[in-house]
Amino acid sequence: MEAVETARNRRIALVASSLAAFLTPFMGSSLNLAMPSVAGEFSLSAISLGWVATSYILAAAMFLVPFGRLADIMGRRKIFAAGIGLFCIASLLCALSRSAMGLVVSRGIQGVGGSMIFGTSVAILTSIYPAGERGRALGINTAAVYTGLSLGPVFGGILTQQWGWRSIFLANVFLGLIPLALIIRGLKGEWAEARGESFDKTGSVLLGAGFAALMYGLSRLPSALGAGLTAAALILLASFAKWEMKTPSPLLDARLFKENRVFAFSNLAALINYSATAAVGFLLSLYLQYVKGLSPRQAGLVLIAQPVVMAFFSPVTGKLSDRIEPRILASAGMAMSSAGLFLLLFLKASSPFALIITSLVFLGFGFGLFSSPNTNAVMGSVEKRHYGVASASLGTMRLTGQMLSLGITMMIFAVVMGQVKITPESYPLFLKSAKIAFFIFAVLCGAGVFASHARGNRSGLDPERRPS
Repeated sequence: MEAVETARNRRIALVASSLAAFLTPFMGSSLNLAMPSVAGEFSLSAISLGWVATSYILAAAMFLVPFGRLADIMGRRKIFAAGIGLFCIASLLCALSRSAMGLVVSRGIQGVGGSMIFGTSVAILTSIYPAGERGRALGINTAAVYTGLSLGPVFGGILTQQWGWRSIFLANVFLGLIPLALIIRGLKGEWAEARGESFDKTGSVLLGAGFAALMYGLSRLPSALGAGLTAAALILLASFAKWEMKTPSPLLDARLFKENRVFAFSNLAALINYSATAAVGFLLSLYLQYVKGLSPRQAGLVLIAQPVVMAFFSPVTGKLSDRIEPRILASAGMAMSSAGLFLLLFLKASSPFALIITSLVFLGFGFGLFSSPNTNAVMGSVEKRHYGVASASLGTMRLTGQMLSLGITMMIFAVVMGQVKITPESYPLFLKSAKIAFFIFAVLCGAGVFASHARGNRSGLDPERRPS
């Protein structure tokens, strides 16, 4: 009877976690298609438009590690449910926004809810599934992410075209209620292996302030204010690292990075991968709708190529990562992603759709090879008491990478285009900005191959795989 109850609880955890994993990327990829509509309603420049996407990622990155640590102390199920609830409330606020500032602030609140989801969902799965079944569960969870990314452009385009961009946020309110009900009514148990330990408030402030200064500073370059804020951000983040090394109860245990090669290099690989790929959908959405003149729905049908390939391969590679060293699969994935980004260097106003779709297929296959094995490597390299922090650390690498990707894009917009709207007169400057971004991203992803391969083997470090 106990075995049946355990199996049922695992299924509920997997379904709830996968639905939540679907929710956040569905939101982001849907909104990419609505960006021109948002820009038109609020008369936004390219840089200001970038903040609609960035405010969410910035807030999520600022709060992810603190909430991951709180989840280890207070209970992961509790923080997970609260995060989904806050995400739903913030989505409603976004739909009701009557100004650009209101939308940006509401997106920030949505990001806080997202951080609570990111910092706990993978940790719950890792807690509840044994090592031999974990890769499969993480692969299904990752496939849910990519299914959200796949359906987002299609449904985002349809919703925007038929009922306006606000309908995207309303759809997310209703979608979020399903996993919330599952967690509250069906998921039994709580996971808090660090219960009773203290919470690092100083580290939380230093990390959050550093991320905020970095993102705003990058968007204001090359001005003196931008340079000053970027420098201040580096000082704050260095101070955070120094503080974490000496505090008795760190927010993020620096020893995991210092003494655990697999953990450190797997996180570095994730940071590089997301830094190199996160802004691609944003840039191509603007390109397809502005330069190519496609409707939101038509642009969504083009962009769907990447996440469909990702969703197809993620469960397969997740299962393979239980048997094959993740560094082999993940490194091959990084190389494929770099090739896809290289193709985008040839993007012109007259480029055929075949070039864009081929590039997206390369990116999708590369990311499908990379993500699930990399996640399995990170979670399998730490002890149970660190699952929440490890999950939050990996999520922070993802969100920091996404933040840097958009930050690099906004910096390029600021330098090449300035504070101008995207109009036919500025299309050449927009294309120049996009190609510079794709070049930087391709180089980054190429460097990531070496970071991924340098992690070494994982299997000997998994606490559940160690010989007794």
